[in-house]
Amino acid sequence: MSAALLKRHYGLTGSTATLSSEIERTIDVNLSDGRRLILKTSATAEAADSFRFQTAAMAGLQGATGFVAPEVLRTTSGALMFEQEGTCGYLQTRIEGIPLHQATPTPDLLFRTGSALARLDLALELVSVPAAHRPVLWHVGCWLRLMELEQYLPSGSIADSVRVAMSEYAELVEPQISAVAWQVTHNDPSPFNMMVTGQGMGFIDFGDGCWSPRIQDLAIAASHVVRDSTLPLGGAEHLIAGYASVIALSALEAKLLVGLMRARQSALILVNYWRSQLFPADAQYIKKNVARAEHGLSILAPLGVASGEAAVLAAMSSFQP
Repeated sequence: MSAALLKRHYGLTGSTATLSSEIERTIDVNLSDGRRLILKTSATAEAADSFRFQTAAMAGLQGATGFVAPEVLRTTSGALMFEQEGTCGYLQTRIEGIPLHQATPTPDLLFRTGSALARLDLALELVSVPAAHRPVLWHVGCWLRLMELEQYLPSGSIADSVRVAMSEYAELVEPQISAVAWQVTHNDPSPFNMMVTGQGMGFIDFGDGCWSPRIQDLAIAASHVVRDSTLPLGGAEHLIAGYASVIALSALEAKLLVGLMRARQSALILVNYWRSQLFPADAQYIKKNVARAEHGLSILAPLGVASGEAAVLAAMSSFQP
């Protein structure tokens, strides 16, 4: 079917192989001329809006500098995506590089990752996209309800840390989140979606992108690199400094950032324990980021609002490339 869709809508032929993916079907395409592309398709009702968002966002990023993003290839009729008998999809270029989770997270690399993410956010701020307000499971607006999934967590210290972090989010962060800058965001800059390439840091998989707090992208990326227990922010200091070197954080953003990072780690733990029980055959893929989130949450757990804000401010002023 993938080969038929490729031929019908793009006039291209090549070999295809299915890649790991939670929702849409992701196909690695090797053309006869040596090019490698990614074909994404889905037959679910909500996929069309998601694909409209993704393709418009990536098309809007073409020509932007300071980062690398995939390019959407138009169909033979000039459209960004296709729809055919209940199936929709699009074709994009494949970014060649090393996923950040496979790279050595040196301070310099994390700084460059943070600055590239900030430049991505500056570019996304100017992009006009459809379906930015569609329902997205990972949207920050869902987080107050995620403790309904607590039953799926294993008992112990992680469950306790998740409860504390989500309680702090509900009490101290959520009431103020509307006061920070909102825009179209990537909303999932995980180490699997950030690539080290010869042209700079690349960003893939815009499927969770939406209208959300701009600082959410920083909170998500930073939450994934908390791993060094000898540093207050676990090494996320370097990524935060890189981001802030391009987009200065407001006083409120600096105050809320650690709470957002801990809440995002907790959201990831809650959602993925739940989803891994819904789809046990895919549990290993679904939980690929869980151990990292659990370790990072344990490092950030001792920080209160004041000490977290102080750590963010120190990171912004102390770490340089």
